[in-house]
Amino acid sequence: MATDLPLTAAAGAAAGEVPASRNTVWRRFRRHKIALVGAVVIVLMGMIAIFANVITPADPNFIDQVHWQGYPLAPGAFGHILGTDENGRDLLARLLVGARISLTVALFAVIMEITIGTLLGSISGYYGGWVDFIIMRVTDVVLSIPLLPLLLVLTAIVAGSSNKAALSFGVIVLIIGLTSWPSVARLVRASFLSLREREFAEAARALGNPDANIIFRHLLPNALAPIIVQATLEVANVIILESTLSFLGFGIQPPTASWGNMLANAQSNITQAPWAAIFPGLCILITVLAINYLGDGLRDALDPNMR
Repeated sequence: MATDLPLTAAAGAAAGEVPASRNTVWRRFRRHKIALVGAVVIVLMGMIAIFANVITPADPNFIDQVHWQGYPLAPGAFGHILGTDENGRDLLARLLVGARISLTVALFAVIMEITIGTLLGSISGYYGGWVDFIIMRVTDVVLSIPLLPLLLVLTAIVAGSSNKAALSFGVIVLIIGLTSWPSVARLVRASFLSLREREFAEAARALGNPDANIIFRHLLPNALAPIIVQATLEVANVIILESTLSFLGFGIQPPTASWGNMLANAQSNITQAPWAAIFPGLCILITVLAINYLGDGLRDALDPNMR
């Protein structure tokens, strides 16, 4: 009977730490109308990226040599709904493929970033002491380096040591994911510093649970709300980073379409064919805005102090 009380207390306290039920979270989220619009836009973008070949069967790298005379075709000309780019390639097809590339890079880079940051932040916040000191000093060093110049240098090194055309989105995912985790680590560490002193954590330790069990079964589930919000916002940041790298020529390499290199290629004919720059720019703007609004809505819905 001596162990029944701590076990009950641990279970009850752990249950009490959950910010809100699913119904409560959904009720709060759906009151955030802009966040709902953002969620719909993100779902549509995801469906477009998945079914790009069904929406338009046009080859994104095919040059319309019959009608193209060295200048982009205007929207609607010769069956090109959004016109063509500077090389006579269908702009709609390239936008849809660009959505697939940008969202894929963002998704996998954020998964890597969240995994690394959560693991290091959990260990740092739970153990403290010299472990916390070492991890946080490494985090501070990475944070002190400007991210964009660091990414430019790393991509230049990778491109210089191999064929530049082989600089695929897999390499971009690795580079972004391995350099963007510090903010997540600091966020998770802050949550664990508070959670490890709560009654349910003390009860779990008193029952003799191993550290890994306490971290991943008791503490981490109660830190998921800020992690989810941070992951949502990081998707928008990665889309901008990938577009910036591709715009500068260090990201996704032609002829593979991405929104960033489409903007870069449109520079040469910006006055004669502004649509070649407007459409990929709008895709980046709308997607990033939708993700940020979705993050705001999730933050309000998951925060137990919000009303």
